[in-house]
Amino acid sequence: MTCKLNYLQLIRFGCFACTLMLLASCLKDETPIARHESGNVNVSTLSISPDYRYQVYYNLEQDSVISRNLKTDWDLGFECSADGFHVILNEAKAMFAVNKKTSDMAAVTDTLGFTEQRQWDAPSGDLNETAIGNWLNKNEVYIIDRGVNPAGQHQGFFKIQFQSVSPASYSIHFSDLAGLAAQTMVIPKDSAYNFTFFSYSDGGKLVNVEPPKAAWDLCFTQYMHIFYNPLTTYLVAGCLLNRYQTSALTDSVGQFSNISFESIKNVKLHTRINEIGYYWKIFADGNYTARPEVNYVIKDQKGIYYKLHFIDFYNQAGQKGWPKWEYQRL
Repeated sequence: MTCKLNYLQLIRFGCFACTLMLLASCLKDETPIARHESGNVNVSTLSISPDYRYQVYYNLEQDSVISRNLKTDWDLGFECSADGFHVILNEAKAMFAVNKKTSDMAAVTDTLGFTEQRQWDAPSGDLNETAIGNWLNKNEVYIIDRGVNPAGQHQGFFKIQFQSVSPASYSIHFSDLAGLAAQTMVIPKDSAYNFTFFSYSDGGKLVNVEPPKAAWDLCFTQYMHIFYNPLTTYLVAGCLLNRYQTSALTDSVGQFSNISFESIKNVKLHTRINEIGYYWKIFADGNYTARPEVNYVIKDQKGIYYKLHFIDFYNQAGQKGWPKWEYQRL
């Protein structure tokens, strides 16, 4: 059978063909998407010392230690954001606080009932769950337990009032429990940092502790963990996240070698600072053993993903306090 097109059909066919040609000429070439390239697997280690006296700040992208300080260098941290007002305790020293519910500094002279009333900061780093709490517009007196040094020696008490806060600074009033050497101090804010740090040593002073918040990702330190049944707090050595736009996820199921960018790019990560914490090691028969089957996915403030797991807690001389880990940029 012969198929014939009449004159009108030819015109229509010609218009359709022209339309296809015009559409083809208007379409842009597809833009190729670059294949996601992972980095090399790095092995890193650092020392917080066998007695855990150091707090060490580390940058994943640079694979380097940014700074370190003695954990006894500070007592309180003051939130630096313009609208920030939270005050944190130094968990590395096992610090506690009690709100005496009075604005009369002279009326607070001893620590009777302190143990039963004491509060501590949430290990998660939630600023709405601190021992100091919401002190705004109350001018109440707090007793601060300064915790212990690396040898376990108690560092004493002091009392303090948080008087005011502005976008630029805080005002505090503090003294020993007897009311001697009382003074008022202005604590400045700097938005380049998470906190401004204060030490009661030497009568009260500002100290440099954390590096600028955009300079680090992880802090290796002691911190307080809460155990339940019975409820108790305990100093553990571990790894905390930078509070500034840093998040992580624990994976105890998959294998380190199988974790890829494609497998984690849509998972929900957590901002609690103890997401990595101390769980990557166990203590048995007087020794620590790393748990390499426990993996962590970390997202830094630049949006870069890493996978990481720990492989040791000892150096070649057999000294503890040397966390060693393997990690890779995804």
